Amino acid sequence: MSDDDDKEFVLTLDRSNFTDTVNKHDFIVVEFYAPWCGHCKKLAPEFEQAASVLSSNEPPVILAKVDANEEVNRDLATQFQISGFPTLKILRNGGKKIQDYKGPRDAEGIVKYLKKQSGPASAEIKSAEDATNLIGDKKIVIVGIFPKFSGEEYENFIAVAEKLRPEYEFGHTLEAKHLPRGESSVSGPVVRLFKPFDELFVESKDFKVDDLEKFIGEASTPLVTVFNNDPSNHPFVVKFFNSENAKAMLFMNLNGEGADAFESKYREVSEKNKGQAINFLLGDVEASQGAFQYFGLQESQVPLIVIQNTKGDKFLKTNLEPEHIAPWVEDFKAGKAQQYKKSEPIPQKNNEPVKVVVADSLQEIVMDSGKNVLLELYAPWCGHCKKLAPILDDVAIHFEKDTDVVIAKLDATANDIPSETFDVQGYPTLYFKTASGDVIAYDGDRTKEDIIDFISKNRDKAVENKPLEETQGKDEL
Repeated sequence: MSDDDDKEFVLTLDRSNFTDTVNKHDFIVVEFYAPWCGHCKKLAPEFEQAASVLSSNEPPVILAKVDANEEVNRDLATQFQISGFPTLKILRNGGKKIQDYKGPRDAEGIVKYLKKQSGPASAEIKSAEDATNLIGDKKIVIVGIFPKFSGEEYENFIAVAEKLRPEYEFGHTLEAKHLPRGESSVSGPVVRLFKPFDELFVESKDFKVDDLEKFIGEASTPLVTVFNNDPSNHPFVVKFFNSENAKAMLFMNLNGEGADAFESKYREVSEKNKGQAINFLLGDVEASQGAFQYFGLQESQVPLIVIQNTKGDKFLKTNLEPEHIAPWVEDFKAGKAQQYKKSEPIPQKNNEPVKVVVADSLQEIVMDSGKNVLLELYAPWCGHCKKLAPILDDVAIHFEKDTDVVIAKLDATANDIPSETFDVQGYPTLYFKTASGDVIAYDGDRTKEDIIDFISKNRDKAVENKPLEETQGKDEL
């Protein structure tokens, strides 16, 4: 067996060696992971294989990993704003420049993406063959056409390419005739954005950095993003969900009867609302199971449209007909659509020490209870949450005879929570709502003694001694 068979090509970093290692490299990619995370386990062999291949690159591309679940590495996770796993970061210039990794998660895709990321931000196009190899027909590519590779326009273009390179590919040329679409005789400076949808290419002559970024962001967004099993659509779906605009999503069986009529009406509505800070997605039910779980939707409700506004509020219209789409979107814009809230059912019995809260009972059990409530916002898969569970049981038992104090938990992956009240950046997140209505984030140690001490110091006298049973199991006979 060769040494390479045993060698791990992904560097293992922690708080003790992170800074020194990063400072030594102009380009390094770091995965922040948790050992219990399923997606991390799936990525691990792909990441290692990619690291092996990239170690032979000229110059080598270094891949590393940090166990962000470890207490000693928590400061690193905070520094890099890690809120989920796995999170990959590209660190350039000894860590002075940090960018999100936005490429594939398979070994071959990682290698291809990082070879481009570690090279020039924009590739020079010297021939029609160069243009064909760069542009293709399934991705967005931004090409700057210049009379010379100098001057403010060229420098601004390269600056934008450096900033946006994790998301887009860039090229620059002196000869527009090499490019596959658009006027071949222009000398520039002009930016031509190629895309595999809608009008196939658009141009801009505005080279101010902010305006160029805005042009790229708007022009690279499809009129209607299609969410199906075609992998070439995946980057546009990711871009859709990462957008700061309101998001309209029509889910249906795209191969079913009447799909064309829905798509036609939906595109009409999208065209009418172009430039109005609302993006549109058309999702196939089969490919959209993750979205259905996230929004708490049922297949029996399709065709359906859900809109999420910029505050995260959701609005739902189910069992649609094509003619319902336009008026309902107008109702949403006019503030007439009824807000939708994802919630698990209110439990029929709720007699364990730690009370179960769902979205539909949050107001009654927590916000309007007149009691002092410690609320855990958790995820079922979270290792730290499982470790905390018996501690919260002990805390609840400690306060069992105190009717003014409630210990409660809410599955934040299955229930919508008001983001203006509860800021959840990771799990578990603990909040304390006093009897008088103040909401305080708990960031102390997760021990029985510390939590009891915190509650005792911050509690108020109960506003109303309403029995907890009255707010739960509402449907019991």
